[in-house]
Amino acid sequence: MPEDTAAGGAGTARRTLRLGVAGPVGTGKSSLIATLCRELSGELSMAVVTNDIYTDEDARFLRSAGVLAEERIRAVETGACPHTAIRDDITANLDAVEDMEEEFAPVDLILVESGGDNLTATFSPALIDAQIFCLDVAGGGDVARKGGPGIGGADLLIVNKSDLAPHVGVDVEQMVADAEKARDGRPVLALSRTDADSVARLCSWVREVLAAHLSGAHTPQDPGPMAPHSHGPEDAGHGHGHGHGH
Repeated sequence: MPEDTAAGGAGTARRTLRLGVAGPVGTGKSSLIATLCRELSGELSMAVVTNDIYTDEDARFLRSAGVLAEERIRAVETGACPHTAIRDDITANLDAVEDMEEEFAPVDLILVESGGDNLTATFSPALIDAQIFCLDVAGGGDVARKGGPGIGGADLLIVNKSDLAPHVGVDVEQMVADAEKARDGRPVLALSRTDADSVARLCSWVREVLAAHLSGAHTPQDPGPMAPHSHGPEDAGHGHGHGHGH
């Protein structure tokens, strides 16, 4: 097993798994993080970094929920588009993460919540080791098949608030099938915080990623600024990417 260090360094492996949670506004990212803290904090040493543009509201929500000690929940006020602080200039988030790894060492899991952004928001692999992208059924059943780097390339796609599907006219099974097709077999999970089975599957996935991280078997992936996509039926089968990196 890798050496038990807080932030790692030359010749050492970092113990902490940094897990990013991104997705549009209102998809339930904070609720998802609260659920993970509630379920896993008894077995793992955890901390949370939240991102908002001009407020610490998400951090205050998590503190009020009592899912972790208050000092283990910290807010980054980005002052700009949310994706800027999780991808373009990660300094504020990286400082917060590394400070918490040092202060509470050893830390098993740090959850980094992006501010609500659109379907292009992804984390830099220099900041996180794995990422969850969160959609919700109330956003529409067609969202998953529209694709985008978060939908297509995140380590796990969550179709959240599945219990609301009957009230908004969404077929969850079809939404999940569309998502699986868009993700080329990468995992998709329909989740409701009121459904114990889906919560258990989410926690199992986190444990598996943590075990792979600790063993050195997990490699952080970069979904990139643009996922492969097509422009319509005439382009079917000829998806392509518009990468900005070289």
